[in-house]
Amino acid sequence: MSSSTRRRRYLRTAIGLAAVLVLSVVGAGAWFYHRLDNNITTFDAGGVATERPPAPVPATPGASVPVNVLLLGSDTRDGGNDALGGGDEGVGHSDTAILVHIYADHKHAVGVSIPRDALVTIPSCRLPNGNWTTAKTDQMFNSAFTVGLAAQGNPACTQNTVEKLTGLRIDHTMVVDFKGAAAMSDAVGGVEACVPNDVDEYGIHLKKGLQKLSGQSAVDYLRARHGFGDNSDIGRMMRQQAFLSSMIRKVQSQGFSLPTLLPLADAATKSLTVDEGLGTAMKLVDFARSVQDIKLSDVSFVTAPWRYAGDRVRLVQPDADTLWKLLREDRTLDGQSTAGTGQVTSSPGADPSGAPAPGTPLTPEQTAAPITVVNGVGTPGLAGSGAETLKARGFRNITLGPNSPGQQATRVSYDPALKATADQVVALFPGAKAVEEPGSEAITVTLGPDYPTAGTRIDSVTAPSPAPGAPAGATPGAAAGANPGATPGGIPTGIAENTRNADTDPCAKLSFG
Repeated sequence: MSSSTRRRRYLRTAIGLAAVLVLSVVGAGAWFYHRLDNNITTFDAGGVATERPPAPVPATPGASVPVNVLLLGSDTRDGGNDALGGGDEGVGHSDTAILVHIYADHKHAVGVSIPRDALVTIPSCRLPNGNWTTAKTDQMFNSAFTVGLAAQGNPACTQNTVEKLTGLRIDHTMVVDFKGAAAMSDAVGGVEACVPNDVDEYGIHLKKGLQKLSGQSAVDYLRARHGFGDNSDIGRMMRQQAFLSSMIRKVQSQGFSLPTLLPLADAATKSLTVDEGLGTAMKLVDFARSVQDIKLSDVSFVTAPWRYAGDRVRLVQPDADTLWKLLREDRTLDGQSTAGTGQVTSSPGADPSGAPAPGTPLTPEQTAAPITVVNGVGTPGLAGSGAETLKARGFRNITLGPNSPGQQATRVSYDPALKATADQVVALFPGAKAVEEPGSEAITVTLGPDYPTAGTRIDSVTAPSPAPGAPAGATPGAAAGANPGATPGGIPTGIAENTRNADTDPCAKLSFG
């Protein structure tokens, strides 16, 4: 046999082996996707209301649009969830509800927690027999999920309720049960979370401190109410926001490649119920990849402005409606617009005098400038309130300094080299005195008695009088807006005081009361 004949034979053999290998890989991939598709449970779109908020319109042909995703956590004990949750709750409730608004630029996102005890209107919803209910007012939000008493819950009814409440069109709804939460935390190798104190109640055992949680411990952390603060759902939402922030950080650190996403999708889909628009593994992976450019620092969480109303919760107005309006207009919490461009653009109404308006975009250098916030009055929580105003504006390098009571007025001190940034800071605190201090390593904001929330105890459970329309005897909660109105940055107090940036210290703001 000639050498040329042998070379041709070897070449044909190599090509054949390569073809077999490629087909094997493709076949395995197809099998894996098929397996994931079989894992996924979808809910019938026939239960979604026919009268809905309009879908967003692209700013220009082909431009991206905002996406609204409703995340629901079901506490059902069916399907083996009793092994993780204990007890027998019957039909599950959606005790966790987070509306995620992904801005049109797909580089910013905000997650809005809706209190489970909030009194809302539950619109007409479809029952398992095909009939539709009549709308009911003053219903607990989480009861929408139980309408019809179906074993798998009624996610379409909860979606209808959120659309009615917010005026936002929900693009996708996802329901995760205890098994799903445990599996996803395992799939990413555990999630770093902070437990504010030891807990040993209602079958939940957690030790104080920053630690990696997965499986049962992750579920315990996410569902625990008792043993923290005032044992409220409000505090639990704060911990859930911190946990999700850490999970986002973990996924981003591992990357959005298929080797990372497919095991996570495999874990999630085994206990996931979604709308038909996310009903395949590839759709889920594509959706995950569509948000991979959102930085952790550009993700915020906010609890819908609230106050106690006896043993229930009322949403505070006009702050709650302002929040929904900002999202409908695709504006950030401080009123800025992302406009689908990949960066935040200024809001209308810039000061014609040339002074920096609150909506003027910050440069990367300004965003990273060191800022220290000092409580110059002594009111608990005052420095934290000022820090949240700065964070909502886009500043990221913020620390809280030691209290310095006795200050007569709010002042902003800075090194002359930081004047342009200091001017932006001063604009957030009307009336603040700007003071040059050569050699200062940071811009220092010292809050005085002229700062609007200086006279109010921020962390008090007893605060303002009930909002209009609230029942007599309602007890407002501090997070509902201890200071009615707006912060110096123009953000309604009920929004600013309930906001948490995803890159916040995981051990901060983990309980209420």
